[in-house]
Amino acid sequence: MKFQQSFSQKQKQSQKLAMTQSLQQSIQVLQFSIDELAEFVETQAMENPLIEVSEANYAVTYSKPRSSSGEELNYLSQIPDNRISLFEYLIDQVHLNYRDTFLRDIVLFLLEYVDLNGFLTIDLDEVSTKMKATKIQVLDALTLVQQLDPAGVGARNLQECLMLQTERDDSAPNLAYLILEEHFEALVNRKWPDLAKNLNIPVSEVQEVFDYIQTLTPTPGASFGTTDGLYIIPDLTVKISDTGKIKITSNRRGMPEMHFQQSYFDEMAKKADAETQKYLNEKKQDFDSLKKMVQQRGDTILRVGQAIIAHQQEFFLNENRPIKPLILKDIAEELDIHESTVSRAVNGKYLETDFGIFELKHFFSQKIGIQNESGEDLSTDNVKVRLKDLVDNEDKGKPLSDQKLVDLLKAEGIDISRRTVAKYRDALKIPSSSKRKRFD
Repeated sequence: MKFQQSFSQKQKQSQKLAMTQSLQQSIQVLQFSIDELAEFVETQAMENPLIEVSEANYAVTYSKPRSSSGEELNYLSQIPDNRISLFEYLIDQVHLNYRDTFLRDIVLFLLEYVDLNGFLTIDLDEVSTKMKATKIQVLDALTLVQQLDPAGVGARNLQECLMLQTERDDSAPNLAYLILEEHFEALVNRKWPDLAKNLNIPVSEVQEVFDYIQTLTPTPGASFGTTDGLYIIPDLTVKISDTGKIKITSNRRGMPEMHFQQSYFDEMAKKADAETQKYLNEKKQDFDSLKKMVQQRGDTILRVGQAIIAHQQEFFLNENRPIKPLILKDIAEELDIHESTVSRAVNGKYLETDFGIFELKHFFSQKIGIQNESGEDLSTDNVKVRLKDLVDNEDKGKPLSDQKLVDLLKAEGIDISRRTVAKYRDALKIPSSSKRKRFD
């Protein structure tokens, strides 16, 4: 067999997308949230003397916290000072309140082993050895640590953390501290009838203590050092007219405003040599490119928002806020853009309404292959809403089991498995039926 090799030249035309630096940057800008975009523009302005950035007029949105009784709290008093860490906050209290003694030295040593959640992570015997202190001295120092703010700091476990908070709360139920100290396992394992019998009290009083404990924090130090996620700057605003017309607009209040310093450019151009002129032109092109990318980002998010509203009108007009089945591919095909572009446009981007703030990806939900009585496809969100309604309206003395929920949903034409009900229940943070049972 002879092997022959021949060469020939042929012209072949193909089309492919070149991932230029400009395109990569445009993709990156689309991914940014408003605050990340503002930081990016500020960085670009520092590198380009022809860019001037005006301070953004941020539209700050927050959810007002409420107490366990439903009373609205002063939200400003709930925001920790993130300029100092938990460790610095504790150290300041020690220097302010405790005299310079050996006991204070032990306290300061203990604080080095308090983690970010406020728990003590060192064994007291080890403290005694390292500090050459007696066990009584170490215990006295621990008591001083546990008297610091926030309540619960310095605890060695969850039980002690809850006890410390209860001890300093005048509004705590009378038996709360005793139950936490002597019957903690029975309480958390919901052996309430046996617990009530041992204490000779109604089960409803145990229920009251459990409800109170739910208001305490298991991580007293976690609020220090960060307030990330507290503030949301929406990209889009939705208004609904009295006639039911839905209007969506870009939220320009939080967008960084860029200005080209034309007078400075003209003045420098008059005196510039060839090299300086080239530099000025490059910086002007950088400004034009940056402005175009920011504009494209806003336009893309607005187009995606408009398409979402067209599909999810009932969410904005119906008080039950139903979500229709919708996937990224639907919007991508409708707008003739790539699915990944839609993903970047909805992740971390928010929509502001008169009834709340919603991330754009909230409006996407898979079909489950089931239709309602009107013949419309149901989404996973529809089923979750119905599941939550059933649990909210159940007899709390005899809560519905997962199988009973399956049967009730099936009677409504929603045929899903018990495993799926359990998965949706976990996603909604609904406890199992045994943990939902109440005795009051």
